[in-house]
Amino acid sequence: MGRITDQDRQHNETAIRAAMDRLLAGDLPEDSRRDLKTLAAMAGVTRTGFYPKKNRDGSSRPGPYQHLAEEFSRRLLALEAAGQIVDPRAAQIDRLKDHVGELKERVAERNLQISELTEFKQRALSRIAAQHQEIERLRAQIGAGNKVTPLPRQPAPGTIGSCS
Repeated sequence: MGRITDQDRQHNETAIRAAMDRLLAGDLPEDSRRDLKTLAAMAGVTRTGFYPKKNRDGSSRPGPYQHLAEEFSRRLLALEAAGQIVDPRAAQIDRLKDHVGELKERVAERNLQISELTEFKQRALSRIAAQHQEIERLRAQIGAGNKVTPLPRQPAPGTIGSCS
């Protein structure tokens, strides 16, 4: 790839600065972050220009737009430190973490309720079974020929004689 002209470089720097201003103002494309990749995409340049290059002799030289990448990082950190800019994805992650914590608490409370109700159910079933056994024992005792005689029924108060 050939070298770019000074006019193209100036045009690219202007596009990068405009994209930087939009990103830092909160104009963030969907599913994007405030990073160099998004900055390069919004400016229409390759992001390799933001990183240092190697000469043929192995020495390092700054990338053509590396000073803009450093400026972007400084401005982003300054805005974040001032609390003026919050990465929407980071804010969403924090909200979701809080929500997950609340849901975990609710699940723990429900699990406690379920275990208490399960214990109550077992006690109630045990009592019902014991009462049923007692009723069966008493019925068997009545039917076993013991000298237990049922009492005659009293007529309901207010009735005199038979109604037939």
